[in-house]
Amino acid sequence: MYKIYLFITLFLLSMNAIAQPPAGAKMPGGMSISGHVYGKIIDPDGKAVPYASVIILQNRMDSVTKKMTEKLLKGALTKGNGEFSLEELPARGPLKLRITATGYKTIDRAISFPPFEKDLGNIKLEVSTTQLQGVTVAGTKPLMQMDIDKKVFNVEKNIVSAGGTALDVMKNVPSVNVDIDGNVTLRNSAPQLYIDGRPTTLTLEQIPADAIENVEVITNPSAKYDASGGSAGILNIVLKKNRKTGYNGNVRAGVDKRGAVNGGADFNLRQDKVNITASVMGNQMKGRTNGTTERNNFADVPPTFINQYNSNKTDGGFVFGKLGLDWFLTNRTTLSVAGIKVHGSMNPTERIDINTDSLDKAGTMRAFSQRNSSSHNQFNANGLVLGMKHLFPKEGEELTADFNYFGGKSDNNSDYRTDRYSGNNISGSDIQQILGNGSVSFMTIQTDYVKPFTGKLKLETGLRASIRNTKSNFNNYMLDPETQKYVLIPAASNNYKNSDNVYAAYASISNTIKNFGYKVGVRAESSNYTGDLLNNGQHFSNKYPVSLFPSIFLSQKLKHEQELQLSYTRRINRPNFFQLIPFTDSTDKLNITKGNPGLVPEFTTSLEMSYLKTLKGNNTILASLYYRHTNNLITRYLTKETDPANGQELLVNTYINANSSYSAGAEVTGMFNLAKWWNMTANVNIYNSKINTDNVTQSQDALWSWFGKLNNTFKLPASFELQLTGTYQSKTNLPVNENKNVQSGPPMQQSQNASQGYIASFYGVDAAIKKSFLKNNAASVTFSVNDIFRTRWSDQYSESDYFTQYYSRLRDPQMMRLTFAYRFGKIDASLFKRKNMGAGMQGMQEVIQ
Repeated sequence: MYKIYLFITLFLLSMNAIAQPPAGAKMPGGMSISGHVYGKIIDPDGKAVPYASVIILQNRMDSVTKKMTEKLLKGALTKGNGEFSLEELPARGPLKLRITATGYKTIDRAISFPPFEKDLGNIKLEVSTTQLQGVTVAGTKPLMQMDIDKKVFNVEKNIVSAGGTALDVMKNVPSVNVDIDGNVTLRNSAPQLYIDGRPTTLTLEQIPADAIENVEVITNPSAKYDASGGSAGILNIVLKKNRKTGYNGNVRAGVDKRGAVNGGADFNLRQDKVNITASVMGNQMKGRTNGTTERNNFADVPPTFINQYNSNKTDGGFVFGKLGLDWFLTNRTTLSVAGIKVHGSMNPTERIDINTDSLDKAGTMRAFSQRNSSSHNQFNANGLVLGMKHLFPKEGEELTADFNYFGGKSDNNSDYRTDRYSGNNISGSDIQQILGNGSVSFMTIQTDYVKPFTGKLKLETGLRASIRNTKSNFNNYMLDPETQKYVLIPAASNNYKNSDNVYAAYASISNTIKNFGYKVGVRAESSNYTGDLLNNGQHFSNKYPVSLFPSIFLSQKLKHEQELQLSYTRRINRPNFFQLIPFTDSTDKLNITKGNPGLVPEFTTSLEMSYLKTLKGNNTILASLYYRHTNNLITRYLTKETDPANGQELLVNTYINANSSYSAGAEVTGMFNLAKWWNMTANVNIYNSKINTDNVTQSQDALWSWFGKLNNTFKLPASFELQLTGTYQSKTNLPVNENKNVQSGPPMQQSQNASQGYIASFYGVDAAIKKSFLKNNAASVTFSVNDIFRTRWSDQYSESDYFTQYYSRLRDPQMMRLTFAYRFGKIDASLFKRKNMGAGMQGMQEVIQ
């Protein structure tokens, strides 16, 4: 009905306009129609007010009453972005601009010409106090929003992850999987991590869950996005922002079952043309991991069987701070600056009991050794974002420019002691120390321009330059038993730096013709890489020529709330620093790693078709079919090398470019409002992948796998809320590579993957309950439990010509957290807008009067 009233209003305004003389004609009294006014209507919080009535009035002599009365000359309703434009107005004589909108006070403003082009800027409405009485606010953000090139999941009300980190958030996002080491995969491949649309050096364990508002899942990024950084696409973490007028904020604190505390506070101040936001959060960590490893070494002489038990304890924490300023320089131009600071440390200790059985002609010999290690890892990260956004008078036309910097430093001090036993006595010891430090900086400069044409035709263009610099200095020492001094092992140490630069330009055209929409674009990227081993003078470099990355997105809306989408993209995955560095990391004798500076980028072509159906009650089902093909696949390769410390042969995991790989699958995501008190999100992904590795001794067999998530939220009486989530992963091939941007913890301490192997099936269940209280539910207490049934075991099997290995680990099962939160500040008056039918009718009458 509300749309009918809008139509009636527009019809009356149009009829009035038709009755006016044509452009260039004369009004009574000889006034010419040549004035033009435009502007934007906003609410007290600076948000656009759509469908507000904007009319031009002028005093005229009534021919019947012979009295001066206000006559309607022109009128329009504001667009979706709050903008309006009225042309062909009398250039002489006083005019009155009147603005009315449901729930707001009417504004009258006198205008006159010249100048004949008048930009009235942002016109802020005041909430009508008569509309605030007895109004109940209903409605929440949708859990999922679908755009032509991404899916947006609202996670700020996810109570299971309260008090945790971004890793806990990702565990509840459809399509995303998180393993025991914090490695994140999207449709069984590694994505690239963004924060607020920009690449970052932060890991997911360095981002508090309470700072996140949305997670954007971009499985097939368009030409606008960086073409590199993961064949699976992009995970964009959108941090919470606040631009409410006045002041508001919240505080929170929590503790888990091991006594690790977390807390934080957010504050926002909006006054006139300035908006200031500040956030600070701290998370303490007390993690525990236990596991076993069984390994048969065929390459040893004589062959050996190793049984290893490890117990790991990691204590530490971090502080996260963010300060932002928005300056609304003019009605259409906004300048923004934001800074992020992260500081923390991790202090893992580990004990490994190793039983080694050797079988020779004389029989079986058993040896026992124990390895103890302790490390102190300290990290600091800084981020700076400068931005400018300018909106042009024409709806949808805008220019943005951004400067983004992220930098981090780390220091590591690790001690390892391996004791060999003969009976109950120590027969010998190896004592090792690793001292290291490193730094990484990532800077991007980007500008984007959007130009709308007739109808919904739109051009998007942009330029981008990114510069990444990395330094690493690791010194490996062994204790000399005679001198009791540490001796440097040069062959196992490194002093390395590298630089990776990417330059890009893109353009895309999008349009909607009735129910058909398209977006076609191309991105051009050129990159170069240099690296130096400073301790031996080795230099590595590579320059990649300009490559083109086209993208095509098509959509067709069908009857009965249905939509089809089809997309095609081409992407690149350049080898990262840890895959390139020619340094042998032998901290774990069963998982020795080394980079390969000769790696070249891999190229991935992706196809995806999606079907979206909106059912009654705003229930949605999204089904997708996808296919990815990769050339020059970067994968692990197992080789033999000589240990520089003792001359023994070792098995080393390194990287090579395989021939190709493919991955295909089907995914279904459903969001259902089953009752007023119950909503459910379900996600199932079935996929198959295979690696073609003619230049490696073993290739990976194709394996059909599936992955599922179920999330239930129940709104209970007395302001209680309950959330139950479950995940299941079937047996699946080991991922062939990882993206270190989405890992947690030191990259050299991640589990290693051979090119042949699988991950066993597992499942897990999480739960949380929240109680809100005080006026307007300003306070809340949340209790959550992760992995209720201790079932998230990470069981992996791998094999090669040299060994077979099986290991099993469990990390932080049945983790319980208790979190308290309290929000304060002025009530957001814009929430009390009530666009009911009666108020809408009143607004229509005001327009005509």
